[in-house]
Amino acid sequence: MLEILYQDEYIIAINKPSGLLVHKSFYARDAKVYAIQELRNQIGGQHVYPIHRLDRKTSGVLLFALDKEVLKIMNDRFATREVEKKYLAILRGWSPEELTIDYDLTNDDGITQNAITYFHRLQNTEIELAFNNKPTSRYCLVEAIPETGRMHQLRKHFKHIFHPILGSRPHGCNKQNKLWLEHFELKGMMLHAHQLIFNHPITNEPLILNAKINEEFSRVGTILNLDLNTYE
Repeated sequence: MLEILYQDEYIIAINKPSGLLVHKSFYARDAKVYAIQELRNQIGGQHVYPIHRLDRKTSGVLLFALDKEVLKIMNDRFATREVEKKYLAILRGWSPEELTIDYDLTNDDGITQNAITYFHRLQNTEIELAFNNKPTSRYCLVEAIPETGRMHQLRKHFKHIFHPILGSRPHGCNKQNKLWLEHFELKGMMLHAHQLIFNHPITNEPLILNAKINEEFSRVGTILNLDLNTYE
């Protein structure tokens, strides 16, 4: 059963689990379960239309329209940046306290697009985990707000500033991922869409939807001595 965060006659939002595809994808032809079909079955067969996307490994708030008119309204609002998306991520190293990353990205069709991400650091941590001839390893928890919505934007942007997201494959640090797989059996990615802020497409009522972090994110937070109580 998917966790439903909000539902009315126009829109519905879920807390998407990590590992669940939003819909069928050429890049993940092995998958047999999708958020669209699971949610449709859960609410009695009503059609649902995804308004935005989350990567397969990314958990968190995922918003659907319940008819095509609402879908168009919300697509327009995403396009004009009237919707604010907030993500939590655990990064390798200690990032700058805050930064706006303005770094163009090239999509699968070879088209270069402007991409902008603002983030601020929430917590630093250091644990006794030897890496690169050092006795300890450093990580940080950040909140990221992408101003644009390019494919794999956050993963690519954090790799660009040499603070890749823990567990990201690709666009991560393969050596760190291997280290965490061997020591802590980590197979997930530490990226979670924890909040979506927008006005309701019909009533224009302000909405703030929050999604709790999953067990894997919480487990990694415990290993790293991060305080995640606010997000659990």
